[in-house]
Formats: sequence, structure tokens, C-alpha cells
Amino acid sequence: VQLQASGGGLVQAGGSLRLSCAASGRTVSGYAKGWFRQAPGKEREFVAGISWNSGSTVYADSVKGRFTISRDVAKNTVYLQMNNLKPEDTAVYYCAADSTLRTVVAGKSDHWGQGTQVTVSS
Repeated sequence: VQLQASGGGLVQAGGSLRLSCAASGRTVSGYAKGWFRQAPGKEREFVAGISWNSGSTVYADSVKGRFTISRDVAKNTVYLQMNNLKPEDTAVYYCAADSTLRTVVAGKSDHWGQGTQVTVSS
């Protein structure tokens, strides 16, 4: 089982980035998926999650209205569209997958991607 995250980079404040996380392996094909981030010296925090079957979404308060999580079922890929980025969004972003959205949101997923760096300059 692999979760391959990509799309990170350096962007100015107010800019946008789109992260992708491609899942391989039948085990996670129908799993809920989500995004977390970890800034230097801080704990990993939940960003957004999506139920694979229904498409229901949940967001951290800090990103509501700026970030959008979506999925492409055929490609088994989850996306995180990040708009109006702020310097405090700078972190390594990780994707996660598990059988329920609740487990993903709780940060207790069994499956994690390798992370992609997002840096927002002021």
C-alpha cells in the first residue's frame, strides 16, 4: 500500500497550490482519506478529510473557506486545493487513509504518505 503525495512548493502569501495524493493497493481503494500538516517544532495537525463513498468533507477551522479537499475515485487520488495561503500554512503536508473518516480525522490512520513541503513566504 502506498500513498504518494506531490504538489508542494514555494509560494507567496495569497497564492495557491494544489496537492495530490495517489493511492495504490486495493486495500485503500475505498478508504476515507485526509491531509495533515506538521510545521517545525509543532505537532502534526489535521487539515481536511473526505469520505470516499459519499464525498462528505470535514475541515480544520484554520483552513475553512481557503482549502478544499476533493477526490477522483477513478484515479484513486485525493486533492487539496489551497488558496489564499498564509505564512502560517508553511509545513510538511501528509496524506492519510483509513477505513473510516473518523479514524482519519483522529490521526489514527494506518496508512500515511511520505509528505510534501509547502512553504509560504510573506
